[in-house]
Amino acid sequence: MVVGVLKLDLLIHGSHSLKQKRSVVKSILGRCRVRFPVSCAEIGHQDLWQRALVGFAVLENSEASVHQILQKVIEEVERIGLAEVCGQEIELIHY
Repeated sequence: MVVGVLKLDLLIHGSHSLKQKRSVVKSILGRCRVRFPVSCAEIGHQDLWQRALVGFAVLENSEASVHQILQKVIEEVERIGLAEVCGQEIELIHY
């Protein structure tokens, strides 16, 4: 069993308030929850208007499956176009 954790550092262009930022982050996380078997949440930069740190977690039987799902999440966030991915970090935990 493999747990995959993905952290994405996002830059949200055009956000001028925390309310606008929350709307963008909520939209991104909601779309990823619907499309992929992941759990996700905003995990950092809560007090910044144009930055967000979001985390995704997935549990699968193989490392290849975990990596494939997390890569698709990254591609989806980039495809949505609501935020720019400034940084990414993937961690795999084997059980």
